[in-house]
Amino acid sequence: MNQSVTTTLYRQKRYIVFGIITLIALTLPFITIDGNHFFLLSFDRKQLHLLFTTFDMQELYLMPFVLMFFFLTIFFVTTLGGRVWCGWSCPQTIFRVIFRDFIQTKLLGIRKSIQNKQQEPKENSVLKRILAILIWGMLALIAASNFLWYFIPPEDFFAYVQDPLEHTVLYGFLLGITAFLIYDVVALKENFCVYICPYSRIQSALFDEHTIQTIYNEKRGGQIYNAQGTKLSNKPPLESDDCTGCEACVRVCPTHIDIRKGMQLECINCLECADACTPIMAKLGKTSLITWTSSIEVEKNKKTNYLRFRTIAYMVALSLVLVGLFVMGSKKEYMLLNINRTSQLYKMSSNNQSVENVYTFLFQNTEAKDHSYYFELSHPELKIEKPTEPFLLKAGEKIKKIVIISAPAKVFKEENENLPVIVKAFALEDKEKITVERKTIFIYPKKSEVQP
Repeated sequence: MNQSVTTTLYRQKRYIVFGIITLIALTLPFITIDGNHFFLLSFDRKQLHLLFTTFDMQELYLMPFVLMFFFLTIFFVTTLGGRVWCGWSCPQTIFRVIFRDFIQTKLLGIRKSIQNKQQEPKENSVLKRILAILIWGMLALIAASNFLWYFIPPEDFFAYVQDPLEHTVLYGFLLGITAFLIYDVVALKENFCVYICPYSRIQSALFDEHTIQTIYNEKRGGQIYNAQGTKLSNKPPLESDDCTGCEACVRVCPTHIDIRKGMQLECINCLECADACTPIMAKLGKTSLITWTSSIEVEKNKKTNYLRFRTIAYMVALSLVLVGLFVMGSKKEYMLLNINRTSQLYKMSSNNQSVENVYTFLFQNTEAKDHSYYFELSHPELKIEKPTEPFLLKAGEKIKKIVIISAPAKVFKEENENLPVIVKAFALEDKEKITVERKTIFIYPKKSEVQP
């Protein structure tokens, strides 16, 4: 009997998951490898950091893969485990648990027990209520800062906040997000989950009879609601029905539903109702009437099939997106180079023995380190007239270089042709890794037009 109670107390397990998620969310922005973050979408630096690799904004072709992977993962998890995200990982749920169960109940005693979430606390102490909001306000400020760290790296964030007049946009976002979190957690509460969050609206399309959900076993407990959703009574009529009608599962529900009515979009799979039912049934020597299982197990007494067509299809789709992400990510260039020709086609030397082409090279160092750059030409007869020396680019810096390339008259052909050229640019410090190649053309006149 005690073993049954221990194995079905989901609240403590959720608290552990909340702690792990919070720890990861708070520390991950501070973890860097060679100055690269695990995930950072910096509009200030115009960079995307992904898996400790930095991509320039010109390489944002990776973002569709990231977004597809994110949404497909949510759909896959929902099909497999229902709204496990809502009850076990969603920041909204974590914030409400912190405010309601810890600050209001455990810390300040505004609520007498976490077992009753249906009624608002009757504590009339205005001071305690204000104190609860102030405590949560400080935590909301940390949460808002944590959110911004995934768009503004902490090293920049803490430097910016010291100069509010120069970074009013940052302060606007920071205070705006903090204010929303205070309103959301203190006033909006679980109404956000019920009326605003779009996830609850799409879940029914992702569920099937094998999806793991919070389910009341009507066969054991008895019927409380009819097929039309009308409540018949607080307690089932038959003596063989196990439900005692205590309604502990109803009082503890944060979204104010009765799980005995069946699946409802308001249910967030927090399993508070299962925990509330467990000790009641334990006194009768029975297991909880509310469990985290599939409807096929409860209604048809069949085993849940986790590897079914829908879940396999999502796994295949996720695998394809991951392959695409890694393939595209493997094409990462550690420097960027754009080559543009000027309006002048070519320029002949004074003795007509050579011709010059002028280009504009746009270099960018996408690394977190400073590097010296130079370049080579694929054609042995072409010569770089300018620049003649390597040049330094600081981390993330862009620079325009006017490049002059010349060729002797002996390479000219009779017909007017363009000479294909491959420009190989590289960093002197790491030529093996930081190298890019670009194709361009060298334009020259007809050989007959060049005086001997």
